[in-house]
Amino acid sequence: MERKVYTFLIFPGAHGRLKKLQLPYYMIHLVLAFSVVGMLTVAALAQSYVRMLLKVSNYNSLRTEREVLKSQYRTLENAVSKTNAKLDSLESLAAEVALTYGFGEVRGARFPEGMLALATQKSSTPESGYRTSLYTFTVMKSAAFGTSADLPALDLFSQARIEPATVPSIWPVRGMVTAGFGQRMDPFSGEGAFHAGLDISASSGTGVQAAGEGLVFYAGPDQGYGNEILIDHGYGIKTKYGHLSQIYVVAGEDVKRGQVIGAVGASGKATGPHLHYEVLVQETPVNPSRFLHG
Repeated sequence: MERKVYTFLIFPGAHGRLKKLQLPYYMIHLVLAFSVVGMLTVAALAQSYVRMLLKVSNYNSLRTEREVLKSQYRTLENAVSKTNAKLDSLESLAAEVALTYGFGEVRGARFPEGMLALATQKSSTPESGYRTSLYTFTVMKSAAFGTSADLPALDLFSQARIEPATVPSIWPVRGMVTAGFGQRMDPFSGEGAFHAGLDISASSGTGVQAAGEGLVFYAGPDQGYGNEILIDHGYGIKTKYGHLSQIYVVAGEDVKRGQVIGAVGASGKATGPHLHYEVLVQETPVNPSRFLHG
């Protein structure tokens, strides 16, 4: 049987020798098959590369959107933090007003004309509401401790229904007050924040005294204040002692005013050894300076 071949004539040039190349049928088919496979492979690789480019483009777009969302989240978080600080401040102011007027039990007191309307009016923004409430509190406090005869100047410590020994009136530790009550710059975030008590600097291990007679409500670790003690003095009054290095009392124990209940430390979220001291009235922080003597 005669073998079928393809004959190719090659002319190298005008003076060159004619060359003849014979290839069998199957060889041509094999070359064509490889060519088709190669083209399909190149097409598949090109398609895969295009898909990869699209995915990279989508990824970059999503990453950009994520950065924008993170930036918006940080802005919103800062706004919420500032709003929460102002709300905490307002709660504290409300508690101080309650203290001024005998825990909200004001009998026969007449407020200056127009002040109740100012205190209860609705504000268009949280900022204006905060300023209105702050102004109202200032007016009420001035009226309570000023020359006005319309408002009774009630002092918490002089109320007969509160046992004097339970009032947290002594300094729990002696030292420099490094952070006061109210708005301050947070030492960790560098942003404005509401500070719910007093930070009193003292050497690590210095004894911490109970500011008043009461019952130990809690004694143990806390996420923010490290080792802390919470004493319930009754009448809705509690005191908190934070960042302690040692705790010498247990929950349920009765303590006397001046009794050493722990030691100064830097446990929890603290930049150095000091005592974080709080006074809470009806679970709301108030300025401890209202209670302290000497």
